Amino acid sequence: MYKRKLVAPDTYYVGGSERRIALFENVYPLENGVSYNSYFIDDEKTCVIDSVDISICETFLKKVKENLGDRTLDYLIIEHMEPDHSASLKRIIDLYPNVTCVFNAQSYQMFQNYNENFEIKNLLLVKEGDTLSLGKHVLTFVFAPMVHWPEVMMVYDLTSKVLFSADAFGTFGALSGNLFADKAKFEKESENEARRYYTNIVGKYGTQVQAVLKKASTIEIETICPLHGPIWNKDLSYIINLYDKWSRYEPEVDGALVVYGTVYGHGEEAANIICDELAEKGVKNIALYDVSKTDKSVLVGETFKYSHLIIISSTYNMGIFTPMEEFLLDLKYHNMQNRKFAVIENGSWAPNSGKLILDIMGSLANFTQIGEKITFKSSIKESDSVKLIELADMFAKELVKPAPEVKPLFNLTYGLFVLSTFDGEKQNGCIINTVNQVASQPDRLFISVNKSNYTAEVLKNTKKANLNVLTESTTFELFKRFGFQSGRNADKFEGFKDYKIAENGINYLTKNSNTVFSLNVVEALDLGSHIGFICTIESSEVLNNEPSVTYAFYQSNIKPKPKKVENQKKGWVCKICGYFYEGEELPPDFVCPLCKHGAGDFEKVG
Repeated sequence: MYKRKLVAPDTYYVGGSERRIALFENVYPLENGVSYNSYFIDDEKTCVIDSVDISICETFLKKVKENLGDRTLDYLIIEHMEPDHSASLKRIIDLYPNVTCVFNAQSYQMFQNYNENFEIKNLLLVKEGDTLSLGKHVLTFVFAPMVHWPEVMMVYDLTSKVLFSADAFGTFGALSGNLFADKAKFEKESENEARRYYTNIVGKYGTQVQAVLKKASTIEIETICPLHGPIWNKDLSYIINLYDKWSRYEPEVDGALVVYGTVYGHGEEAANIICDELAEKGVKNIALYDVSKTDKSVLVGETFKYSHLIIISSTYNMGIFTPMEEFLLDLKYHNMQNRKFAVIENGSWAPNSGKLILDIMGSLANFTQIGEKITFKSSIKESDSVKLIELADMFAKELVKPAPEVKPLFNLTYGLFVLSTFDGEKQNGCIINTVNQVASQPDRLFISVNKSNYTAEVLKNTKKANLNVLTESTTFELFKRFGFQSGRNADKFEGFKDYKIAENGINYLTKNSNTVFSLNVVEALDLGSHIGFICTIESSEVLNNEPSVTYAFYQSNIKPKPKKVENQKKGWVCKICGYFYEGEELPPDFVCPLCKHGAGDFEKVG
């Protein structure tokens, strides 16, 4: 008997892993197998989202039966018809013949192609944006054509804010009990497999992935449930940002990927000379691979990671060394773009690989060659070493740049911030927009907080707070959480996951913020509607290099634009949160009941 595994409200995992498989899609090597994920929603109506590969069908059916108990299965949703997710469909439909099978027009056609003369008793064909109510949970359908098959659709649970993402956000590798991704562990152990999965399975379709990411940015997502690999219920921006980079063919790191193909070792010698010189010149990120010993799926993934590529190849039968040619053609087939490269060729009597390599590289979008093609015959001579070192120096000049000094205070702008406090029982926080450095030795900050905010009251009493500098990635939902409700009657950190507790015992944000300050109040000033606090900085930390959000950026890019309403009543709209005050005149001392901003932040409408 399998224990039910809850992954989101009323949502359970019914997939499994296969460790005996050697090649995914009979192409890509798997050292640690793969998971085939399926999900069960337990509501007034029961629902299974996708099936699994036939290799773990019995495990899947057993988990579905145990989750259903004495109930029947009402809905079976098919996001993707690739056999590693659809091969068990007939089996589960045989078990529950009255189930309503949910397809789109294209996926149903594919189902018929795979399953000739198989009758589905109850069929529901959905279109983009359609909804399906299970009772408490309402599902909608987000089409994702060519991510990475044409029929793919994702399912979004409007109630629990779960995105069932089909093959997107998937990862190679079996799951070992723990279903959820831990960012620190994932970065160390699984990021390469996530990259290899994306680049080889989905990588050709960057434009289509960008389109889906644009759709995803319009909905609030708390959990991502993919069809392969771990589930994401925190640090979602980490995996989403990786997909954004990969699908824009933007390198993750400035560094050199050196790939060589050699028959008798002279190409390896050339690679070692270059890598030694790169390291000597201060290049931190260098990766060196023998194309004959490294699967090309790994090399494709590494090319997506690094900004610069150096190709070293023997001439073989007057062509490119065979494994090298396969790797370079794979780059072409996966639509690789936006890299800088160099080519080094070898041949014992008639070097010819370089010309053919350049032909392939010339077909790749926005690939820029550094230096001239280098040719050596048979072995490395002294004059060849000089050329190799000169080439490495050209790469080093691009890759070694003095890092700008980033100090926490440099991230202060006329922007928006979360000021968090702790009253001894409840953690609290609010949005503020006035923070200035007003002294040094010691550094002192001036912050201004509306008197009506509970945060101001707590700060006046405790004299301690944390200040988060918000970034351009901040969502409007965060502004609503900390800015549109009062800490007197709401727990603003309830259900919020992206925070840690600082040494002063007060929460601070770990996401959507580039800097955190821990502050001690030394003086409070009555400013009328606001209280001004002069604070010393107890400690500070730069969390990341994302740009700070400015007030102007918030207005233009984050805050939703008010919808035009026919025959709109005359009144005033808060430019911060959109609150509408009906009436010809707005009292000069009026304070927005939602975001606590004054009359100066209202504009007349109607």
